[in-house]
Amino acid sequence: MDRRKFLSTLGLGAAAAAVAGCGQTDCGPEAGGDTRKYRWKLVTTWPKNYPGLGTSPERFAEMVKAMSNGRMEIKVFGANELVPPFEVFDAVSQGSAEMGHGAAYYWKGKHPAAPFFTAVPFGFTAQEMNGWLHHGGGQQLWDELYAGFNLKPFAAGNTGTQMPGWYNKEINSVDDLAGLKIRMPGLGGEVIKRAGAVPVQLPGGELFTALESGVIDAAEWVGPYNDLTFGFHRIAKFYYYPGWHEPGPTLELIINKEMWDGLPDDLQAIIRAAAMWSNQDMLDEYTARNNAALIELQEKHKVQLRRLPDDVLARLKVESDAVLKDLVADNDFASRVYDSFRAFEKGVRNYANVAELSYMNARQLLAGD
Repeated sequence: MDRRKFLSTLGLGAAAAAVAGCGQTDCGPEAGGDTRKYRWKLVTTWPKNYPGLGTSPERFAEMVKAMSNGRMEIKVFGANELVPPFEVFDAVSQGSAEMGHGAAYYWKGKHPAAPFFTAVPFGFTAQEMNGWLHHGGGQQLWDELYAGFNLKPFAAGNTGTQMPGWYNKEINSVDDLAGLKIRMPGLGGEVIKRAGAVPVQLPGGELFTALESGVIDAAEWVGPYNDLTFGFHRIAKFYYYPGWHEPGPTLELIINKEMWDGLPDDLQAIIRAAAMWSNQDMLDEYTARNNAALIELQEKHKVQLRRLPDDVLARLKVESDAVLKDLVADNDFASRVYDSFRAFEKGVRNYANVAELSYMNARQLLAGD
């Protein structure tokens, strides 16, 4: 690699231009690298500027602009500002927007393997998901899958373990799930269906009204930080844990692949770095905010925090295993993803049992407060 190419790859196109002896606005690609400016649109499945989910794409866009010294500016559109929330995938695939931010499990109808790149029931924590994607072969499988839709994906956020949601009815046994209309996306919805509930697919912006009006009986959204913002505590009494359905959900940045392939190396490197920063930054934000929000829900709003009974969790685990096996049974690529996922899970679970899990158990046992 020559010196100018090396500088460009590091995201220092301006430095390369200076070395070449001409200003950035004067140099063409041959003299000092690609100096074109890019103005892209990023559409999201989230309400505009919604805490965490909606503000993270905004921070990503700011980071890219700063790192590129203004060569790339990205305008972020919230759900329904440019396209409906569940049309983000198609909009970016077809090129009506260059970028999108959402969750792969929304696109299960596109391919059965898609949910593995957000979360599967009783699957990876955020830390484990990042390990599989970045060092366990997950990203390569994700690239291969999305290339067929003219997309390039990146992990760009994680909320950490979520909550199974808000219920107006107390859940004491599996029988209490029978007939309940529960908003739960992804494979979690398939699992509760097999356990007797009725899964409902709704975007976040419609949940409060649907729960308030009785269109749904329960709603899963994210966790205390976001749930407090939506005000679910005003219309539902019981708040359940643990988050079996989404233990570490990855959010995605998707880019139209033709446009991605046309970017110079330095801007590709900047986007990669900004996406990885966003991925960690969102997890850090939720880690910092969830506990304070949970305390407010319990102490100020008198929310009743409840643990799902062991027999309910056991039934959900049985149904989860069956859902995953059925999901991949008739698709060779989905089977490859499943095999990779399970092999990595076995390894990280073995170490987590003697590392994170045993430490957290010891910390809880010995806590003096």
